[in-house]
Amino acid sequence: MSQAAAASTPQRAYECFDVEIKDKIAHIKLSRPDALNTMNKAFWRDLPAIVEDIDANAKARVIVISSTGKHFTAGMDLSVFGDGTHGGRKMEAARKNTTIMMAAQALQKTFSCLDEARIPVLMAVQGGCIGGGVDFASACDIRYATKDAFFCVQEINIGMTADVGTFPRLPHLLPQGLVRELSYTGRRMGADEAAANGFVTRIFDTQEEMLAGVMEIAREIASKTPLAVWGSKEMLNYARDHSIADGLKHIAVWQAGMYQGTDMAEAFKAKMEKREPEFDDLPPIKNPMDVV
Repeated sequence: MSQAAAASTPQRAYECFDVEIKDKIAHIKLSRPDALNTMNKAFWRDLPAIVEDIDANAKARVIVISSTGKHFTAGMDLSVFGDGTHGGRKMEAARKNTTIMMAAQALQKTFSCLDEARIPVLMAVQGGCIGGGVDFASACDIRYATKDAFFCVQEINIGMTADVGTFPRLPHLLPQGLVRELSYTGRRMGADEAAANGFVTRIFDTQEEMLAGVMEIAREIASKTPLAVWGSKEMLNYARDHSIADGLKHIAVWQAGMYQGTDMAEAFKAKMEKREPEFDDLPPIKNPMDVV
């Protein structure tokens, strides 16, 4: 790999995140350990901006999300809920309730950007992953954890229903009965239980070992052709939400438009020459009007 590709890409400062892009891997790190990495307004604003910039501009081939401090995140910061006064303006019930619905949808988009990104998103969890953290984790492609990690659908414990992604996604990742138990009781699911039920792929003794292991997996993903990786994520997400027949048709149409032999030829050639293959990055996502 060239020195330019291996060098870290400087990123602008964010209130809740540190971002580094190196060797085709974007590392997004939650950076408010003293506040238990709670999700304040800046979190919900900046995360989709960061992810969409990486994806749209093809700055990396895989994203790793990790955190700092004792806990991954304690969930939603209370400041996000606001005071309900709507800036002092009086508003009749239907319109007021509409603003609540739109606010929930805006928060949902923050995590949907992970699901919709063309590249895989790997999450490394230490300590507590609570409330909105479960919404966050369920939108990622793969989850890893330290042995002290735990997951909690905290919303039921504070008198509300989780509304940012837990319920649409979690039943695809865990058995229905377990999802319902966690959701109705608000109890903690430890790393061992999460791994036994497939929510967590691998458990590590320490955060340091976890980050080293996850970065190694990220490097392996980044070494593959990004077009085929994107196709794999596209097909897996589509199959999750459609029938087998629909999934088979979708992959057939995808292959008709996206399959090309250049990457396959490079993979075979590199293997014969006993070297790492070199694949083109994904193209940037341009405004449709830019190509008219």
